Amino acid sequence: MSRAARNGRLSAVATATAPVRCAIYTRKSTDEGLDKDFNSLDAQREAAENYIAAQREEGWTATPDRYDDGGFSGGTTNRPALQRMLADVEAGKIDCVVVYKYDRLSRSMLDFLQVLDFFKRRGISFVSVSQRFDTSTPVGEMTLNILLSFAQFERQIIGERTRDKMRAARRRGRWTGGMPPLGFDTAPEGGKLVVNRDEAEQVKAIFELYVENPSLIAVAQELNRRGWRKKTWTTKDGKERRGKDWNRVNLRLLLTNPLYVGRQRLGDETFKGAHAAIAPKALFDKVQRLLAENRGNGGGSSRNRHGALLRGLLRCAACGTSMVHAPSKNNGKLYRYYRCMNAMRKGAAACPTKAVQADRVEQFVVDRIRCIGQDPALQRETFEAALAQVAAERRGLKAETKRSERDLAASRRDVERLVGALSRSTGAAADAVHAELVAAQERVGVLESRVAEVRGRETTLAAQQINETDLARALEAFTPIWDVLLTPEKERVLNLLIEKVSYDGESGKLDIAFKLAGIATLAAEVAS
Repeated sequence: MSRAARNGRLSAVATATAPVRCAIYTRKSTDEGLDKDFNSLDAQREAAENYIAAQREEGWTATPDRYDDGGFSGGTTNRPALQRMLADVEAGKIDCVVVYKYDRLSRSMLDFLQVLDFFKRRGISFVSVSQRFDTSTPVGEMTLNILLSFAQFERQIIGERTRDKMRAARRRGRWTGGMPPLGFDTAPEGGKLVVNRDEAEQVKAIFELYVENPSLIAVAQELNRRGWRKKTWTTKDGKERRGKDWNRVNLRLLLTNPLYVGRQRLGDETFKGAHAAIAPKALFDKVQRLLAENRGNGGGSSRNRHGALLRGLLRCAACGTSMVHAPSKNNGKLYRYYRCMNAMRKGAAACPTKAVQADRVEQFVVDRIRCIGQDPALQRETFEAALAQVAAERRGLKAETKRSERDLAASRRDVERLVGALSRSTGAAADAVHAELVAAQERVGVLESRVAEVRGRETTLAAQQINETDLARALEAFTPIWDVLLTPEKERVLNLLIEKVSYDGESGKLDIAFKLAGIATLAAEVAS
């Protein structure tokens, strides 16, 4: 007599065993003979049903759904009944999968092991009737773990082979896939980049903008103001990836990318590419020198040889473009001007604003600050305008954080999906998937930097505390200290106080937007 039979209570528990829902999967490579009353699929199903019936005391029952793939090769997992069964596993409708032989599930060992891994991660048992392979038993589970270890090893070998092929292709100057950078498209035959003429014009303009105003932040702001975005790209599966806003991180990536001078990067080395250059070598090299000079100050500014106090602050009211410092010499005498960048590049048809004398504009701004420092009513007006500006910026940053976090989550899902796809791919297909994976990982890195940058800016804004007294103290102290400052110190003070200065060339009017962060800093320095 069994232990359960001797104890009525234990017997009751035994009969309450939870049912094990068993899905039977059958497959035949050809459709030959499937029209018979009892065909190969029926024979496989009968053997599986008999095995399940033998486990009835354990609560095993066959599900009523049939998963029969007649006329489908085992060399691929893209089979309707198999995919339907995997979806039901994901939905929690199945506890165990039973086949007659394991090769009915797949003839590819790698595919077979990946499906088993899929089952294991979801707590699903697998049984191959004729080979007595049952992962619900300790021996079966141990065998499965050994097989999955070999599968992981094979995936690593495939990944290393793929990386070797990609390295060899890049040494030959070939494009190894993924989303091309702004200015390029992939050639229809693949393996090569072709110039996108419209985007290439933007790329050249971006390099020129940085030379004219070597500040990553200022140039990124200018690009976003113009409505220029990073590349918009449609993936092979038809998904459109909209171009994102520019920031200091992704702008630096563009400006340092050797693809734009016809080179292909591989680690710390570059090789001649199979594509045409977009930026002249001299322009690219000049940008690299400026970036190196500015690395210590976050790309903010370079050496100010001619004492341009409003460099990076002055904007054209007519078109919104930066006005750059443009000194010139005549008969040995230096003349300083600020010129609209748009008018300089495209002429008066693009923007009618003419050059303005630098000394005159700079003196006006200084006099305006002095005037505010002596007038409490103007101080109040300036304070309220600065508060409104900060509130608007915080709203914008909050929206940008939400958008960037959403994009980052999507990119991380892409990486996870591509890792899985790579482990299931071989040959040329694996090369293409790996290239997409590299591009997706790069996107994740850029987005992580962007999220951190925006969050940092949000934290900085939230920490800014200033009142009218602080503002009055800073502006009232402006006049007595200004005349004793050296030019670099004057430039720093103006950059602390001012967000931007808008110049209307038609009326000659100048509008100054102040920034609270700098006012708070200056007020603290004055107090100390």
